[in-house]
Amino acid sequence: MPTVHEIENALYGWAPRELAADWDNVGLLVGSGASKVSRVLIALDVTEWVADEAIAQGAELIVAHHPLMNCRWHEVQSVVDDNAQGRTITKLLRNGVSAICMHTNLDAADGGVNDILAQKLGLEGLSMLNEEKIGRVGTLKCEKRLEQFLSDVIQLLGCRGLRYRDAGKTVHRVAVGGGACAEYISNALAMGCDTFVTADLKYHEFLDANGINLIDAGHFETENPVCGAIHDFLAERFPQLAFILSTSHNKSVIEYYTET
Repeated sequence: MPTVHEIENALYGWAPRELAADWDNVGLLVGSGASKVSRVLIALDVTEWVADEAIAQGAELIVAHHPLMNCRWHEVQSVVDDNAQGRTITKLLRNGVSAICMHTNLDAADGGVNDILAQKLGLEGLSMLNEEKIGRVGTLKCEKRLEQFLSDVIQLLGCRGLRYRDAGKTVHRVAVGGGACAEYISNALAMGCDTFVTADLKYHEFLDANGINLIDAGHFETENPVCGAIHDFLAERFPQLAFILSTSHNKSVIEYYTET
């Protein structure tokens, strides 16, 4: 059976560490690189629910997109069981489950988060949205009314709702940024895009973005498609292993309530 380190190295062959932002925390974050692996659980996040699922499935390894520990938004000074992060890490260690996380390096990688998002939405002729290789720009085969494209986004990404601003433009040249990519709205405008699909947009970003349709399709929804690609990538390289797509990781994301 391959080791955790061998699987980590294979993932780095797809999404090299050098592509990660300097603040990011990627690679093997919990567990032992020397541990043998027979079953792998793939998820967007390493939550308590995902840890429980890995244990129940007999998985020795979780491969995820979002880092379990990242000092940019949650400084790690201790691992104790009175907070969610500490409970999750403790649970993984007690049960011999390692965790590998491929974050901004997988955002930027060829065939990674943003390529998959663009392809999922039917974009062709893809190019980079910025120098960091975060985000993509492409065109639809046919120009669409915004209302039709919004419906397509909901159906293709499995959104339970979305937020948007109508700039009065039809949709043809589209920029995408999986997760929180509002900082690249100006890039999308400069590249002649009529529409930008991303997530986690703030009120003032909707207010200030003149000249482009803005669509907030959800952080989970814009990045979750990469999990299937991780599954296929690893299954091709390690056919002797069992790879399982998590069915519990979406329990930690935003729900939508609407009056009926």
